[in-house]
Amino acid sequence: MIKFESSVKMVPASQEAVYEKLSDLNNLEKVKDRLPQDKVKNLSFDAESLSMEVDPVGKVTLQIVEKEPCKCIKFGTTTSPLPFNLWIQILPVTDTECKMKLTIGLELNPFMKAMVQKPLQEGIEKMAGMLAMIPY
Repeated sequence: MIKFESSVKMVPASQEAVYEKLSDLNNLEKVKDRLPQDKVKNLSFDAESLSMEVDPVGKVTLQIVEKEPCKCIKFGTTTSPLPFNLWIQILPVTDTECKMKLTIGLELNPFMKAMVQKPLQEGIEKMAGMLAMIPY
């Protein structure tokens, strides 16, 4: 399995507040207008899953597969051209600040890795940056 990791992002909110917001996907309603409309279309979600069409990838559906309270939320794809896992890790810094890192893991052959490495790394960085900016 090949992993792509975002840089560590500082979030001006407690670990608990960040976890509570991100572990219930219904909270995406408040931030979906911040998503790039040219890249993400037809976003729909419920408490445990989200589905969207991403240019140029296609339809992607993610389901929460595991939660470790206040520390980690793990997602798996149920629909995707390339099946992958996504982890959101949250670590405390102070009572009012935490660190967040995103990791994507997927099975790729060396040829595919060369093709998707740059867009995946850019995408995970943008996603981590967006999640760090959400008001918690």
